[in-house]
Amino acid sequence: MESINAKYVSQKISKTRWRPISHSFLQQPDIFATGSWDNEHNKISFWSIGSHGSSAMEDEFEGEPQLSCEQKHDGDVLDLQFLDQDRIVTASSTGAVTIFHHHQNNQKISIAQQWARAHRYPCDNAPCTGVVCSSPEIVTVGEDGRIIVFRADQEGVVRVIENADSSTIHAVTYLRTTEILTVNSIGQLKLWDFRQQSNSPSQILSLSGDRVPLHCVDRHPNQQHIVATGGQDGMLCVWDVRQGNTPFSLMEAHSAEMWEVHFHPTNPDHLFTCSEDGSLLHWETSSHSEMPSFLQGGRNSSMMSRSAMAPAGGNQSLINAWLSGDSSKGRLETSHMLPSQTLSVNSLDVLEQCLVCGTDGEAIFVNRQVPV
Repeated sequence: MESINAKYVSQKISKTRWRPISHSFLQQPDIFATGSWDNEHNKISFWSIGSHGSSAMEDEFEGEPQLSCEQKHDGDVLDLQFLDQDRIVTASSTGAVTIFHHHQNNQKISIAQQWARAHRYPCDNAPCTGVVCSSPEIVTVGEDGRIIVFRADQEGVVRVIENADSSTIHAVTYLRTTEILTVNSIGQLKLWDFRQQSNSPSQILSLSGDRVPLHCVDRHPNQQHIVATGGQDGMLCVWDVRQGNTPFSLMEAHSAEMWEVHFHPTNPDHLFTCSEDGSLLHWETSSHSEMPSFLQGGRNSSMMSRSAMAPAGGNQSLINAWLSGDSSKGRLETSHMLPSQTLSVNSLDVLEQCLVCGTDGEAIFVNRQVPV
């Protein structure tokens, strides 16, 4: 825990995101953004860590995050995604979708584009609950069950799927360039193919039995068919969208709602989850034996794996360790990343060796030495 810096910011933090980095310069993340919720005046803020361009020695990295600039935000920030290094998109509880421009030369923030009532009910605004970006494309989802596609370089809406869901859509991510995944409040994971003109999902997967709301979703960066979700019961579910329509593995993760799940973007043997229960977990698949973890069977009491082995006729070497969902024999290790606390960890983001998270305890935690 000694590598963690805590910053108390006098507002509940709903979302934290690292600014993308340029891999050509081998740089470490140095700027992140936060959004707040449930405050009298909500804000988006940009924070700086690190050495500001000088070739600093390790001890200069000990400082806490410094506020670079901030801007008032109408409504709670319910999601936050960078479009590129200078622009960030917010999803608001007012139903608005906004692109903010971060001017790094003078540390000012301006509104570049706004769709004020993107998500709405007939007589009221509907919260915009999630956003995902692949510049210039922006996809949002909302409590109104709509999926909306925007382009950052166009004022109008590119496409709307009006009744994509009869329940609240809680989160969205890309599966491939033309496909997205959504999760909803009745335990369903839906695939949408934008190449089709149809307003129906191309596939629906769901938790069998109780319709536990799903709150978050992320896909494996290298093997796009592997998807992780988290929900109201705190379970980590891993799905293989190529086969079956129920989760491949279910793992007991948290004692309350799981708010976010993220595979490490460049080392996806590592995964991170955060929860209402006040914890942030680092999951690591590893094998201490000669045999690769994805070929080992087995289960234990806290892990329920539908299938630890490859499907008939499948290429076993492609069956990923996450699908076996098993912590026995040391193949799946979890560790707590935060000092013990009681208030919700609402959001996390991980990039290279840097992790940032935000809490209802009005704190931001930054760890620059994540063991990945």
